[in-house]
Parts: sequence; C-alpha cells; structure tokens
Amino acid sequence: MPKSSQKRTAAHISTASAPARQPYAKQQSAPSSNLIAPNTSLGQHFLKNPAVITSIIQKAAVKSTDVVLEIGPGTGNMTVPLLQQAKHVVALEFDSRMVREVLKRVEHSPLANKLQVIQGDAMKTAWPFFDVMVANLPYQISSQVVFKLLSHRPMFRCAVLMFQEEFALRLTARPGEALYCRLSVNTQLLAKVDQLLKVGKQNFRPPPKVESRVVRIELKNPPPPVNFTEWDGMIRLLFNRKNKTLRAALITKSVLKLLEGNRKTLQSLQADKMIDDDRSIQSIVEGILEQEPWKGQRASKLDLDDFLQLLQEFNQAGIHFS
Repeated sequence: MPKSSQKRTAAHISTASAPARQPYAKQQSAPSSNLIAPNTSLGQHFLKNPAVITSIIQKAAVKSTDVVLEIGPGTGNMTVPLLQQAKHVVALEFDSRMVREVLKRVEHSPLANKLQVIQGDAMKTAWPFFDVMVANLPYQISSQVVFKLLSHRPMFRCAVLMFQEEFALRLTARPGEALYCRLSVNTQLLAKVDQLLKVGKQNFRPPPKVESRVVRIELKNPPPPVNFTEWDGMIRLLFNRKNKTLRAALITKSVLKLLEGNRKTLQSLQADKMIDDDRSIQSIVEGILEQEPWKGQRASKLDLDDFLQLLQEFNQAGIHFS
C-alpha cells in the first residue's frame, strides 16, 4: 500500500499538568540501530531479557479488560507485550527521550490506540485509575512508590514490581530478621506481599550493581481498622532505635515533648472526650512499658498484632502519635 494512503493510528501523550489527552506529533528520531543511552542518574536500567518480561506479565495475570499503569516504561520493552494483553496501558515516564522511544514502538500499529503516555514525575503526578500496576522501577523511588501505592484509592487488583533485592526482601521480612523495619511493618499491615522471582544483573542494560527481585503487592480489602497516621507515627519512633527497648526508644526528651504536644492539641480539640489523668506523659508511658508483655521488649521482635495491641493500650491511656 502506498505510504500516502496508509491509515495512521496514534498513541496519546499527556503531561502531569495537562490531564487531557493530546495527539503526539511525529518526531524525528535516531536510526533504530542506535541504542538509546540510559540515564543512570535517573535510575534507568532497561530490562532486556524477553523471558523475564514474559514471566512478569504472566505473574501479573493481566486480563483483556484491564487498565494497566506502568511507571518508567523506558524504551517500551515491557510496554508492548502489556499492550498485547491489556485493554489500555497508561505509561508514566519522566524522561522525554523515553516518551519518544515508547511512542515509536507502537507508531503505525493498532496498539497505539491502547496507549496513553503521561510525561511527569511519578511521585508528583496523580495516578489515574488502574486495575494492575506493572513496573521496572527506578530503585531510588522504591520506598516512595510503595507508600503511595499503599494509600492509593480506588483499590486495584495487584501491583507486580521490580525492586533492588534487599528492598524487596524488606517488604516480607519477619520479626527478628535483620531486614525487618518500618517498611516491613507498614507494608504488611496494609497489603499481602509475595516474592515472585529473582532477576540477575545480566538481564539489564546497563547491569545494576545489585541483584533484583519481582514482588506482587495486593492491598488488604477491607483495610485494617486503624488510624494509619497515628500507627505510622508510633512505628516510626520505635524503629528509629529498633534494637533498643521500647522504653529506651520512647523515653527521650524529644519524644516526650512530641507526645505532650499531641496531648495538649487533643485536649483543646476534644476536651469532653479526653481521659482525666494528671500524670506526666513520661509516667504514663513508663507505666505501660513496665508491664507485661512490653517490659524489655524491642520493636525488632514485635509482630503486627503486638504493635496493634500496644497502640491500643497507649490510646486508652490518652497517649497519641502523629
């Protein structure tokens, strides 16, 4: 068919500040034989092994009715097979060079109609609705993405994500393990996490300095009945010194000052609901932590149920976190 009579299909590009989709004009690009150079300062390590890509998409169980959000599509190595499986793919990309690359991959293809590219910062851009998230993430934003994912609404079915190996293992670390941390506790409170596969350095261009792992995250539905801001306030304080006793972690001038400030704020806002207790914050905290099962305990050894019980006891005594 002559070029002039070909029917052109077009993907769409948006910017973070312009939510409406706009046609993306064709741009000149380097010859396909030239590999575009990754920007490692942005954490770009392109996944190049088709077998690994296929395995990731299979484990995400993408359906033909799904909207998929991909953060950091790079040159589109995973975007194209996602388009072949899903109803629609939204690719969120910071690097304008990669925006051009991923759009070139589907130019003049029926798949172009199923693709929307948003150029912007994944942490500053409002995420659209999606059923499944699939991503080979820049590792420096891993923690930020997980916390944003845990609070994302409406609920999604699952997220299948590539992380640095140590980070991935932190998500499922158990009490007493070296990697057990605030991230472990918060993630396991709100989601079910499965380790799916280990991915060696040689599967990327350029190879990263560390091994990688793919995990699946599924939010708990319904979410646990806990004030997450207060929960995280307590967990953050305890894991600042996770191998110290609970008493040592909380009986410091800065923490006691914080808790006293919280009490005064609540007294001014909820005077009719506050517990009538003239004891100092330190006396109340020590009174709780000197009792079983908390005496001598350390955050690094406590599980979710322990932390939930501890927060409840603090709240009942008028101690609140922020």
